Amino acid sequence: MPIDYTQLSDPNAEYTMRDLSSETMGVTADRGPRDVEITDVQTTMVDGNYPWTLVRVYTDAGVVGTGEAYWGAGVPELVERLKPFLVGENPLDIDRLYEHMVQKTSGEGSIAGVWLHAISGVEIALHDLAGKILDIPAYQLLGGKYRDDVRVYCDLHTEDEADPQACADEAERVVEELGYDAIKFDLDVPSGHEKDSANRHLSQPEIKHKAEIVRATTERVGERAEVAFDCHWTYTGGSAKRLAEEIEDYDVWWLEDPVPPENHDVQREVTQSTTTPIAVGENVYRKHGQRRLLEEQAVDIIAPDVPRVGGMRETRKIADLADTYYIPVAMHNVGSPIATMASAQVGAAIPNALAVEYHSYELGWWADLVEEDGLIEDGSMAIPEKPGLGLTLDLDAVEAHKVEGETVFDEV
Repeated sequence: MPIDYTQLSDPNAEYTMRDLSSETMGVTADRGPRDVEITDVQTTMVDGNYPWTLVRVYTDAGVVGTGEAYWGAGVPELVERLKPFLVGENPLDIDRLYEHMVQKTSGEGSIAGVWLHAISGVEIALHDLAGKILDIPAYQLLGGKYRDDVRVYCDLHTEDEADPQACADEAERVVEELGYDAIKFDLDVPSGHEKDSANRHLSQPEIKHKAEIVRATTERVGERAEVAFDCHWTYTGGSAKRLAEEIEDYDVWWLEDPVPPENHDVQREVTQSTTTPIAVGENVYRKHGQRRLLEEQAVDIIAPDVPRVGGMRETRKIADLADTYYIPVAMHNVGSPIATMASAQVGAAIPNALAVEYHSYELGWWADLVEEDGLIEDGSMAIPEKPGLGLTLDLDAVEAHKVEGETVFDEV
């Protein structure tokens, strides 16, 4: 028999003095037609190239909002755990409900990790829902529009990711055939020179191999596209500095996550040691976690992940802080069309948006999850003028690609 997560006892949630519920805060004014209450929160997990957890918030007005939580074990159960703090609340109070969810689960670890994934998924669903209730696009809830289209960069892979020429061939194919002018490759690939993967050290032959991948891809596409490279927080500070220096002469858009995310001092030293642009942010949670990266100028480009970092408004807050240091925002994203559009809606509303990542170009049915056509064209994503996120989830496609044993959302 499945566990009823809504009934778990948690003294922190029960007795916290910072209770931000509408009842405690005295938010009781009659809002007329905007007096809407949340009645249910549900999840459905789709088996994509990542296990995408879709989140749906239901209301007594018959309107639903759909969001997406960054993947991770236990996320659907955590969304279920959040339900008691949301049912009966007005979904238009997005910021208060976000802080309410964080506060109510703070004793369980909601300042980071999969708790923030779950909260982010609900927060995105609230933006979709609020936009539908108010009949405005989600970007309007974030302050309005800077651009009609948001640039998309495509994360690329090849059968032989360690072969510089194979990478260059795929880069050219995607630029010429698919129309992208911004792409990214993994750089933490086997070189054949590895001695010990635990010590994070890069030998000079390894650095030369990675530099050859950079040279081959950047020279092949030339000025037709910008090319970034991801290291997945793999190397020592010294190795990262040597690698960044080795590729300074090439046209690198950015070098991503060259060192582990925990030590900000090392991150700052690496960034400030090189003219190669450094991007970081997907493994740092909320605006509080991003603060030192920005204030100490330990990044050249900040890369928060919207359904992981805290949601759409939290990303907006991070972007505002980044803008005070003239740092652009390139949103990390490995999600379905829901998470990708949520990121693009943020990108439309902030001045310093650089691009949004697309990580599913090899997955032929990615776009089938929604009814709308032409989500990404010529390397950009047009921002819908429809209410909310502007997407309609195709429940038949969700049914076809759901994780084994999963159930699909209830009908509205």
